[in-house]
Amino acid sequence: METHPIEQAAAWIWYPGDFEIRLHEKMSVARRARGVTYPAFWRLDRHYSNIKFRYTYDLPEEEHITVLAEGKLSLYLDGKDNYRSNKSSITLPAGRHQLEVSVYNDQETPALYINGNNLRTGPSWEVTSYQNDWLSAGSWIFDQPDSPPSEYKLDVSPLDAVSMELKNGYPLADFGRETFGYLRFHNLTGNGTVRLYYGESEAEALSPEECVNLDAFNVGGGTAAGQSEDGTYTVEEARALRYVWIHVDGDVQWERVSLLYEYVPVTYRSSFRSSDSRLDEIYNMSLYTLHLNTREFFLDGIKRDRWVWSGDAYQAFLMNYYSFFDLDVTRRTLIALRGKDPVTMHINTIQDYSFYWFISLYDYYLYTGDFGFIRQYYDRAVSLMDFCLQQRNPEGFVQGREQDWVFVDWADFSNTGAVSTEQILFVRALEAMSIFALLMEDEEASARYGTVAEEVKVKTLSVFWDDSRGGLLHHRVDGETQPVLTKHANMFAMTYGYLSPEQKARVVQNVMLNPEVPSIRTPYMRFHELAVLCESGGHEVVYKELQSYWGGMMDLGATSFWEEYDPSLATDDHYGMYGMPFGKSLCHAWGAGPVYLLGKYFLGVQPLTPGYATYTVEPQLGGLTWMEGTVPAGPGDIEVYMDQEKIRVRGTHGQGVLKYTRGGQTLEAAIPGDGSWVEVGLI
Repeated sequence: METHPIEQAAAWIWYPGDFEIRLHEKMSVARRARGVTYPAFWRLDRHYSNIKFRYTYDLPEEEHITVLAEGKLSLYLDGKDNYRSNKSSITLPAGRHQLEVSVYNDQETPALYINGNNLRTGPSWEVTSYQNDWLSAGSWIFDQPDSPPSEYKLDVSPLDAVSMELKNGYPLADFGRETFGYLRFHNLTGNGTVRLYYGESEAEALSPEECVNLDAFNVGGGTAAGQSEDGTYTVEEARALRYVWIHVDGDVQWERVSLLYEYVPVTYRSSFRSSDSRLDEIYNMSLYTLHLNTREFFLDGIKRDRWVWSGDAYQAFLMNYYSFFDLDVTRRTLIALRGKDPVTMHINTIQDYSFYWFISLYDYYLYTGDFGFIRQYYDRAVSLMDFCLQQRNPEGFVQGREQDWVFVDWADFSNTGAVSTEQILFVRALEAMSIFALLMEDEEASARYGTVAEEVKVKTLSVFWDDSRGGLLHHRVDGETQPVLTKHANMFAMTYGYLSPEQKARVVQNVMLNPEVPSIRTPYMRFHELAVLCESGGHEVVYKELQSYWGGMMDLGATSFWEEYDPSLATDDHYGMYGMPFGKSLCHAWGAGPVYLLGKYFLGVQPLTPGYATYTVEPQLGGLTWMEGTVPAGPGDIEVYMDQEKIRVRGTHGQGVLKYTRGGQTLEAAIPGDGSWVEVGLI
C-alpha cells in the first residue's frame, strides 16, 4: 500500500456520499403541514453507521496528534487490533506504519479529524463500510476541529420588515418580497401566546385556517422571553414567507419584528441587460427565485415541499450553470438523489426522474469536465441503470410498474402503457451511460449501453411517429399506439437530436405551434418547450412568451416565480393547487427558466467539450434592439454584446467560436481564452 502525501490542512473526513445522504434525510422531514411533520413519501437512505479509515504514513520521528471523531472511536496500528486507543491525544511512532481508525455513529455521519505536524486527515485517506469497498474518503469545507459535518448550517443575515399594519386588530408584517428565514421578536416582554400565520401572499397570511405554515409559542413563565438572546427571541424553525400575521393573547409586547434570512452564499456570476427593461427584470427575478431554492440542495420550492425532486433538479442544474455555477450544491444534490443500493424504486418513485438523474450527471460532466466525480459514483450509476433495464416490456420499451409514478407533467393525459417521452429520456440516459463506461475504459459496457440506446431510439421513432400528424404520439398500450398527440416526446426528441431536419420542421409547425395540441401549463415543461423553439430559430416567439407568461406573474405582484400560472384565473384563485386554496408554490425553482433560456439561446453560449475546453457563442436578439451579458464558463467567464450592427465577445477560459447566421450565410470568428475582445460586423 502506498504512502500518501501530507495533507495541506486537516479536514473532517467520512464515507463518500454519507454527509450528503444524512443531510438529505434531515431535509426530507423538515416539511411541515400546519405544524405537523410531512416527510417525503419515498425511501430515505441513511449513512453507514460503522466505518473504518486507513492511512499509511512514514514519519522521520515520532509525532503527537490530536484525534477527534463524531462517534465512538477506535484507533490501532499495523493490524494490531488488540491494542486500540480511543484517546483524543496520542503519540505515533516514527517510521512506516498503517494507521486504522474505526468510527461508529448511528445518529450522525461517522467522521474523523486528525491533526499533527505532518499527519492530517484529508481526501487521500481511505475508508470502508466493510463491503470490500475501500474508497477515497469524503471531505469538504470542514477544516476546524470544533466544526464537524453534523453542525453544518446555512448562512444567515438580518432582514427588517418593510411595513407593519394592523389587519382586524392584529399586526401584519410585510418583508417586501418572497424570502426565507427565522422570524425574530426584539425586546419581547409580557405573558401570553403568540400565533404566527405565514403567507407567500397577503391572502394566505390572513387565512389562519388555510395557510400552509404557522407557528405558536408562549411568552412568560420561563418560555420564549426566557429563551431570548440579548433581548431577541428567534422562532425555532425557518419558514418561506413574504407576510406574517401575528396574533397575540395576553399582554405580550415587542419593540420590532425582523427576520434572519437563511441562504447559501453563492456568487452571481452571470448577468443580462437589454433594450427591454422588463425582460431584464424577469431575468433578475429568475435569478432570485433560483437562489431562494439553492440551499442544502436544489429544492423544488421553499414553502410547501422543500424536497429534492430529480425532475426539478435537472432544470435547476442547467440554470445554475448559466448563473452561479455552484458545484457544491450540484454535487450534493446528485449524490442525495441517487441514494444507496439496493435500488428497489425509481428516484422519487417517478420513472422519468431516474432518467433525468443520468442526464443531469452527463450535463455535470459536460459543463465542468469533472471526471473524478463521475468515477466516484459510476458504480451507483451502473446499479440504477441495471434496475431501469429490468423495467422493459416485451417490445423492449420501458413501462411503469403498478407502484411507479410515470409523471411527465401536470397535464390531463393518461400515462398508461409505454409512454413515448419515457423512451426518449431512457435513450438519452443510456447514451450517458455509454459515455461514462468509455471514460471508465470499459469498452464492452459502453458498446452494450450504446446498442440498447440505438435499438430503443429506432423503435421509438418507428412505432410512435405519426406521419399524417407530423409528430410522435403519446403512448402505446398492449402493442397499439394510441391516437393522442402531445408536445412532450417531440420536444425531447428535438432537443437530443433524434429527429431528421424534415421531422423537426414538421414538429415545429404541426405540434409546437399548433393550437389544437394541448398547451403546456407549467413552467416545468415550458422550460423545454421554449428551448426547443429557440433551437428551431423561434427566438421572437420565445421573447413574447417570456413577456406574457413570466411578465404576467409580475403583473399580479409576484416577487419570485411560481410553480404554475394560468392567466385566466381570478386574483386569489392563482394561489390554489392540489386541492388547497394556498397549495401553489409562489417560489418554485422551475420558474427560473429565463436564466437558462437567455444565457444559452439569446446570449448563445454553449460548451462543446467538457469543462468549456471548447465552446460556441451564437447570439440572437430575438426582437431586442441590443443585449449584453455574462455567462460563467468553468473557471472563466464569457461576455457577449450584440446590437443590430455588431457582435462583441470575449472569454477568459477555453477556446471558442463566434457564429452568426443570416440570409444563408454564416460568419465565424475564433474566441481566444486570453480575455481579448472579438468583434464581428453584421452590416
